[in-house]
Amino acid sequence: MDIVVTKHKRAVLSLLICLALGNVITAAHSEETNFNVDFLDANDRTRIDLNKFSKENYVVPGQYVMVIKINENITLSEQNIDFFAPDNNTDGSSPCLTHDIVAQFGLREGVSDKLTWWHKGQCLDVTSLKDSKLESTFNHSSIILSIPQAYLEYTSKNWDPPSRWDNGIAGVLLDYNINADTTDNRGRGQTQTVSGVGTVGANMGPWRLRADWSEQYSHTTGKAESRQQFEWNRYYMYRAIASLKAKLTLGDDYLQSNIFDSFQYAGASLATDDDMLPPNLRGYSPEISGIARTNAKVTVSQLGRVIYTTQVAPGPFSIQDISQTVTGVLDVKVQESDGSVQQFQVNTSNVPYLTRPGTVRYKLALGKPTDYQHKTQGPTFTSGEFSWGVANGWSLYGGAILAGAYNALSAGIGRDLLSLGALSLDVTQSLARDLPQTEKNLTGGSYRISYSKNFDQYDTQVTFAGYRFSQRNFMSMSDYLSARYAGRNLNNSKELYTIMMNKQFRDLGLSFYMNYDHQTYWNKPDSDRYTMSLARYFDLFSIKNISLSMSAFYSTYEKKKDKGLYVSVNVPFGASGTVTYSGNSASGQTTQQVAYNDSFNEQRGNYSVYAGGGQQGGSGGGNVSYDGDQAKIGANLAYQGGQYTTAGLSLQGGMTATAKGAALHRVNKVGAARLLVDTGDVSGVPVSGNGNETTTNHFGKAVIADVNDYYRNQASIDLDKLPKDADAVDSVTSITLTEGAIGYRRFDVISGQKVMAIIRLADGSYPPFAATVKNSNQQQTGIVTDDGAVYLTGVNPSAKMSVSWDGKEQCQVTIPAGGVNQTSISSLLLPCEPVQGPES
Repeated sequence: MDIVVTKHKRAVLSLLICLALGNVITAAHSEETNFNVDFLDANDRTRIDLNKFSKENYVVPGQYVMVIKINENITLSEQNIDFFAPDNNTDGSSPCLTHDIVAQFGLREGVSDKLTWWHKGQCLDVTSLKDSKLESTFNHSSIILSIPQAYLEYTSKNWDPPSRWDNGIAGVLLDYNINADTTDNRGRGQTQTVSGVGTVGANMGPWRLRADWSEQYSHTTGKAESRQQFEWNRYYMYRAIASLKAKLTLGDDYLQSNIFDSFQYAGASLATDDDMLPPNLRGYSPEISGIARTNAKVTVSQLGRVIYTTQVAPGPFSIQDISQTVTGVLDVKVQESDGSVQQFQVNTSNVPYLTRPGTVRYKLALGKPTDYQHKTQGPTFTSGEFSWGVANGWSLYGGAILAGAYNALSAGIGRDLLSLGALSLDVTQSLARDLPQTEKNLTGGSYRISYSKNFDQYDTQVTFAGYRFSQRNFMSMSDYLSARYAGRNLNNSKELYTIMMNKQFRDLGLSFYMNYDHQTYWNKPDSDRYTMSLARYFDLFSIKNISLSMSAFYSTYEKKKDKGLYVSVNVPFGASGTVTYSGNSASGQTTQQVAYNDSFNEQRGNYSVYAGGGQQGGSGGGNVSYDGDQAKIGANLAYQGGQYTTAGLSLQGGMTATAKGAALHRVNKVGAARLLVDTGDVSGVPVSGNGNETTTNHFGKAVIADVNDYYRNQASIDLDKLPKDADAVDSVTSITLTEGAIGYRRFDVISGQKVMAIIRLADGSYPPFAATVKNSNQQQTGIVTDDGAVYLTGVNPSAKMSVSWDGKEQCQVTIPAGGVNQTSISSLLLPCEPVQGPES
């Protein structure tokens, strides 16, 4: 049986063979390869442009977008690399690794001074790094470097040294987190509330300018009253100082201390930033956990100012995205749909202050305390603290606050007990003068012991356990300011016990969590807060991953007692759904409910509906959240028979604008770092970072906000979801951003039709086999095969494309102004006009 091969099929087959040559040549070990072209389906075998394939890994001199890989575990972002002929004029080309590119390698101090350079001192001579090797693989668009580890700074899987940190580009941002709800209380009128927090900012080089705002609004129709409060919480600017592993902050700030209690001030601070350290050396972020009886709003404030607000569904909740820079005592208020309120405090700053041997961590501040209206109130102060890793696991730490009428001095010692954890002991002495309540000076001491440990062999983590005792006359700076300028009674602390612990019983599939805080005062009622939870996963017959959990809490705060118990059973249902039975007992009321939870739109959205009842009657409601491209949207609805109906809406998003482009987007944390992705003028391109994907807007821009400071973040294009008229030349990039940076990465995306064409020269002949076609952006759109046949991508009306062989551009083709209807033609005929040289 004869096999008939059409011209188009033959062209495609030839094209595939041509593309495969790159892999064939790369695998060759000889310095130069002579090809037997008789096997190619080409009419004129004497006109085949395979010069660039004749040498192993040969790259035609020019500029290419390449990825640089170092020791196979470090990948730098794609960037333009020039390939130049060697200085000795021999055949071939080598990549030019410029001074800026070498600065990203993370070479140890002193290594760079011994490097040599070629091409007029612009390009690195790799042989000057002894035992180092360089290989260019054109078919993978990558440059592979092998460098002895002794020459490189410390690097971990997702962490880069300062040489690879990116300050981003200049721009402005506006982030917001808004929650609104309306409640119809039967017989008591309707109440509408709106609350929100956000940040307005601008970036200029390494500097970050920020202004934090908060909004509180409430209106009750039955009482015909409204309250509204909008305030700018902070005006400040900051930048990273990489050489010091420190952060410089100017303006309104909270004293960030591991030793002293926090207070607000206006001034300047310079402090070692734990986020700049490798992950295993970083500190601890505060966690807030509790149980909501209904759809509730959780508000976190410090020193009277709101720093975080969110809505939570009924049941246990855990808030873990509070900034690590927030230290001290946090006030937490849980407002239930029925009007009841839970209040408690969380202490965030009592973690052992240990430092690696030979290093010093420090925090310095200078300024004046301020009140709620940003007015200075109190004496000018200076503060400083340090932790010095002496040796053999020992650390010395201490600090002082000097403010004239108020002074405090602290000293402590920490010990890394290795397998037994970490322990620290410290003593703080305060002296306060000029108090209105007394004519004498008040002097007192405070004594603290702290402990932290991960018991890996027991699957147990004690995040913190500690005890603190303060004498009656001991005063913190915030106590002193309140007593002297606000005339408040001294409710100074007496004793504080606190412990947080996680334990895994893997053989039983059981996990345990406990949090305990006990605070006593010299002249104020004690406060306590217990939170415990148990969770177990198991299988029952053919049903897998059933979970059973129980959470309980008990608290006393300002003589108010509150306790609750929550039990739930989650059973997987369907492809991604879960059926949940739960029981909740709190404030003398017991409720039960059944809920169904599921996700939609490839897990970009989640929803739940529930129904139940208790002593107060039947209840029902639902919650839905969706990660939109421009904002994260949430809504909830709840009904309690005979009592109330409530509905809520939440929006969390932002706007980022730069000279490179702008986009609306969702955010994870207001004011934080983000990555602006640019796909040229191609819209609808799906891109993602650590979370759900987003698509580029009409202008080809998108912002990925789920990035982490000082971590190596990766962004990628989902090639399976590209628009039909788009092709991505590159699809993966990485970047390590400093705090608050607006990163920028451009993906090379070609947009347009895909068509078969015939390119014909002016004399009626065709370009040689393997000639390349590029668009005006120098993106390769096709490779010529037999008789000028080429499969072109990115074809747009009136577009011009260049055709190159023998190492230079030879002629240009122009796409018809009316576009291309591929279904009406077998092949598009494109005359190739010669490139006009410069006028003589």
